[in-house]
Amino acid sequence: MPAHNEAAFETAIETGLITSGGYQQRDAATYDEALALFPEDVTGFLQDSQPGKWSQLEALLGDKTGATVLDSLVKELEIKGTLHVLRYGFKCYGKTFRLAYFRPNSGMNPEAAIAYGKNRLTITRQVAFTSVMKKAGGKNRRCIIDVILSLNGLPVVTVELKNPLTGQHAADAVKQYQQDRDERDLLFAFKKRALVHFAVDPDEVWMATRLKGKETVFLPFNRGRDHGAGNPPVENNWKTHYLWDEVLHSDSLMDILQRFMHLEVKERQVKTDKGMRTIRKETMIFPRYHQLDVVRKLVAHAQINGSGHNYLIQHSAGSGKSNSIAWLAHRLASLHDGQDQKVFHSVIVVTDRRVLDQQLQNTIYQFEHKTGVVEKIDENTQQLAAALSNGTPIIITTLQKFPFISQALSTLESKGSGVKISTAGKRFAVIVDEAHSSQSGETAAALRGMLNKDGIEAAIAAQLSEEEDDALSDEAKAAILRDSLRRTRQPNLSFFAFTATPKFKTKILFDEPGPSGTSPFHEYSMRQAIEEGFIMDVLQNYTTYKRFFGLIKQVENDPEVPRKKAAKALSRYLELHPVNIDQVVSVIVEHFRLYVMSEMGGRAKAMVVTGSRLAAVKYKLAFDRYVKDNGYSGIRSLVAFSGSVEDPDDPGASYTEVSMNDGLAESELPETFERDDYRVLLVAEKYQTGFDQPLLQTMYVVKRLAGVQAVQTLSRLNRMAPGKTRTFVLDFANKEEDIYQAFKPYYEATSIGENADPHRLSALQHKLLTWAIFAPDDVNTFAEVWYQGKRDHSATDHRVMNAVLDAVVARFCDQEEAEQEEFRGQLTAYRNLYAFLSQIIPYQDSELEKLYAFVRNLLAKLPPPGDGRAFVLDDEVTLRYFRLQQMTEGSIDLGSGEAYPLKGPTDVGTSGVREEPVALSSLVKKLNERFGTDFTEADQLFFDQISASAEGNEKIVEAAKANNLPNFSAYLERILDELFIDRMENNEEIFSRVMTDKQFRSAAHEHLAEEIFKRVREGDK
Repeated sequence: MPAHNEAAFETAIETGLITSGGYQQRDAATYDEALALFPEDVTGFLQDSQPGKWSQLEALLGDKTGATVLDSLVKELEIKGTLHVLRYGFKCYGKTFRLAYFRPNSGMNPEAAIAYGKNRLTITRQVAFTSVMKKAGGKNRRCIIDVILSLNGLPVVTVELKNPLTGQHAADAVKQYQQDRDERDLLFAFKKRALVHFAVDPDEVWMATRLKGKETVFLPFNRGRDHGAGNPPVENNWKTHYLWDEVLHSDSLMDILQRFMHLEVKERQVKTDKGMRTIRKETMIFPRYHQLDVVRKLVAHAQINGSGHNYLIQHSAGSGKSNSIAWLAHRLASLHDGQDQKVFHSVIVVTDRRVLDQQLQNTIYQFEHKTGVVEKIDENTQQLAAALSNGTPIIITTLQKFPFISQALSTLESKGSGVKISTAGKRFAVIVDEAHSSQSGETAAALRGMLNKDGIEAAIAAQLSEEEDDALSDEAKAAILRDSLRRTRQPNLSFFAFTATPKFKTKILFDEPGPSGTSPFHEYSMRQAIEEGFIMDVLQNYTTYKRFFGLIKQVENDPEVPRKKAAKALSRYLELHPVNIDQVVSVIVEHFRLYVMSEMGGRAKAMVVTGSRLAAVKYKLAFDRYVKDNGYSGIRSLVAFSGSVEDPDDPGASYTEVSMNDGLAESELPETFERDDYRVLLVAEKYQTGFDQPLLQTMYVVKRLAGVQAVQTLSRLNRMAPGKTRTFVLDFANKEEDIYQAFKPYYEATSIGENADPHRLSALQHKLLTWAIFAPDDVNTFAEVWYQGKRDHSATDHRVMNAVLDAVVARFCDQEEAEQEEFRGQLTAYRNLYAFLSQIIPYQDSELEKLYAFVRNLLAKLPPPGDGRAFVLDDEVTLRYFRLQQMTEGSIDLGSGEAYPLKGPTDVGTSGVREEPVALSSLVKKLNERFGTDFTEADQLFFDQISASAEGNEKIVEAAKANNLPNFSAYLERILDELFIDRMENNEEIFSRVMTDKQFRSAAHEHLAEEIFKRVREGDK
C-alpha cells in the first residue's frame, strides 16, 4: 500500500507536535542506520548542555571527539539500555555525560529548570533502513517507519499510522509490527533503542514495548467509551488526538520516561539436573492510558488542594493496580505545591499483598537509584515509629500489624521507654490497597488509634469497616457518616483507596468527586477490562441449575435435537434437590467430564464453592466417592477450609484440610493445585478472594452469595490463560437476578436473558445463509479440512481453508458498512449462543457444530469494524486449542450426522457412530511408552509450540539449512533450554520433567531436532 495514503494523518500529527507539542522536525537523512540514532542531535545536545566537559574532551581528542563519544554511548546502550542511559548518563574517558535532563520536583533549583529546557525532542517521518529480514530472493529488505520520536538524538518511540478511509486500521499496523519489523534490527532491539511502539489510526491506539514476531503483544492504549473499550467521539478532532496532544507532548513524554517507564524483572528458581537455576523474565512497562490518567489526576488535585482529601479509585481486576499504586506512591512522596513546599512528608502504603512490597521497592529503585526511599515495616514497633518520625518517603505495611504495634507502643510508653511517634506538623498520604484484604473494623481501629497520636485521621476504622445498618435508609446512613466524617477529618492526611468493588459506605466516605460529580474520583470498569481483553467475562456463561435443567428438559423429548448419548447421566436428576449432596456431586462430576475436561487443551480446572466448612467436608467425601465408584480417572480433588470440623452425623469423626488432602500442608495447596492431576478445588470461605489461578474455567456454586462477595467469588474465573476462551458458572443456590444485581454496580454489559432458546441457533443459521455471503458448500469444504483426523494441518490444508475464507471475506467487503456490521453481529451472536448452549445441552448436531468452527475462523479473518470499537480476534493458539478440544470430544461426525459418545479413557460405553480416535503424536506416544508417563494429545501442544518457535527463529532455520542432522542436533541442544523456558508457563509438568530428567530431555531433544530439521529442509508437504 503506498505510504502517502496515511500522509494527511501523519502531517496533522507532525504539525501538532511541532506547533504546540515542543518538538522539532528532523530530516530522515540525518538518521544513522548503523548506530540507530541521530548523531548530530546527540553531539549537539552534549555540546549545548555540557560545554565544559565537551571542551575538555575536545582538547584531548580533537576532531575525533564526536566519533569517540558516540562509540562510548553505543557501547553503554548495548549493556545498560536506553532508559538507564537517559536517566543516569554514560561515561566517556572518565567523564559522565547526561543524555537527558528531567524536570525538577520543585522550583528551588533554577539551574535544573534551565538544563531541562535544553532537551531536544524531535519528530522524523518516513525513516528508512536496511533490515536483517530477507526478501524471497535472499536480499535484505528495506524497512520504512512512519514516525520516530527521539530525545536528544536517541529514538524512544516508533509509530505506524493507518487510515480507515484507505481501508486500513490500527490492527493492520499491529500486523505490520508483528510480521515486517524484526527485534534483531537495532532500532527495535529490546531495551537498546526505541522503548515503545504505537499502532495508530483515527479511532484506536495500541502499544507494545517488545517486538517478538507473531508473539508480539499489543495492549490497547485507549481512553474507554461508555465504560467500555475504544474512544469517545471528539468534536472537530480525531478520537485519538490525546496521543499526540497529551501523551506524547514533550513535557508528558519526559515525565513518562522519568517517572513511569520501568523494567519489570521476575525471577524464578527452577530445578534442573545440574541443580537450581534462576530464570529471569524482563518486561518493559509503559503505563496504560487509565494508569497514566489516574496518577496524573490524583497528583494534580493533591498539588493544588493539599492534604485532607479522601479519594476512591475504582479500578477493576486486570487494571494493573500494583503499578498504579507504585507510580502514585513515588509521585506523592516527591510532590511539591506552588510554594515549593512538600505536600506530604511520608506516604504510607497499606496492603496485604507481599508481592506489592517487593514490586514497589524494585520499581522505585529504578526511578531514584538509591536505597532508603521505601521501607517495609517487618521488624518491630521502633521501626515504624522511626520511619514515621524521620519522614521516610514511602512506608509499606500491612493492616494486620497495627493491633500488635499499637499495643506494644502503649506498653512501652507506660514503662517510660520513650518510644513516641512524632507526627506534629507533618502531612501524610495513606494509599489503601483493599484488593486482597479482609479489613475488619477492629484491625482498622488499631491503625486509627496509632496514627491519631498527633491528630492524624481518626475516621479510618469507619471508612474501612464492613458493617452496614440495613434498617436505615441510604439518605440517613449518608447523613450520619458525613457528620462523623466532619468531626474526624484531619487536614494533614489524605486517603487514596484502590478497590474494584466499593461498598456504599466506601463511596460516601472516600468522597472526593470525579468527572460524574460524585465518588469515585477515577474509574476503570470491569466492562472495559473485559472488552480490552485483560480479564474474562464470568457472567457470559452463567446459569442457575433451574435454567440448566430447563434447557436439558426442553430437548429431552425433542426429536429435532440429536443428543450425545453419553450425556444421559446429566439428565438423571431433572428435579434436582440442592440439599441432596450426592445428586449435586453427580451433576458436577458428569458436567466436568463432559464439558470442562477437554477445555484449554485438557488442562481446565473447576472450583466448587460450598456454604460451610461442614458442607465442604461432605462434598469432598461425596466427590471422591462418586469418582471412585464410577472408575473415573484424571479428576483428583483438593479441599480448603480452616480449622477442624466435626460431623454431627458421624460422632467422633474429625476432619481438617490437611488430613483430607492426604497430609498436604495448607501453604502448599495453591502450588499443588497447579499440577495437571488436580482438577477440582472445593472451598469454604477460602480462596474466594485474591486467589489467582488462570486455569480455573468453571465454577459450581452451592452457597448463597450476595453483593460484593458474589462479585469477588465469581471473579476467581476471570484470569486470562492460553486457550481459555470462555468460562462457565453453574449455580445451584442463587437466583440469576440476585447475581446480576450484585454485579450491576461494577459491570456494564447486558445479561443473558432467561430465554436462551436452543432453537434460536437454527434461526441464526438460516439468517446467516440468507445473506449469500457464504453457502453450505463453503462450510462443508472448510470442515472437510478442519476436521481431518490428523494432528497438524499441512501447508496445502491451510491454503484450502484460507482460500475458502478469503472468498467469503471478499463477498463481505462488497456489502455496505451497515450491512457488514449487521452480518458481523449475527456471526458473533451465533458464536456466543453456541458457546453457551453447548456447555449445557448434551446435544450434538453436525451442521451447527461445523458452522460454529467455520464462524470462529471467519470472524478471525474479517477486517475489524470501522466504528473504533476494539475487536478481539481468536488467535492461532486459541483456534488450535479449540480444534484440539473438538477432536478430543469427538463432537463431529461428517458422515451421518448422528450422535456418538464422548471419546477418551473414561468413555461410558454407549453405542453410536464412532470415529477412529486421533492418534497421539509420535513424540508423546514415544515418551509415554519409554518413561511410563501419561501425557495426552493436549500436552503435545507444548511441543508443537517449541517446534513452531524454533521454525520461526531465523538462526535455527539457517543452522538447519547449513548443517547435516547430527551437527544441527548438537546446535539445537545448546539453545533448547531457552526454547523450553520461553514456554514454561504453558505446561509446568513437562517443563519440570525436561529440566530434571536427562534421559527424558534427551529423547525429547532427539525427536524435536529431527522434526525441525525435516520441516525446514523439506518444507511442509
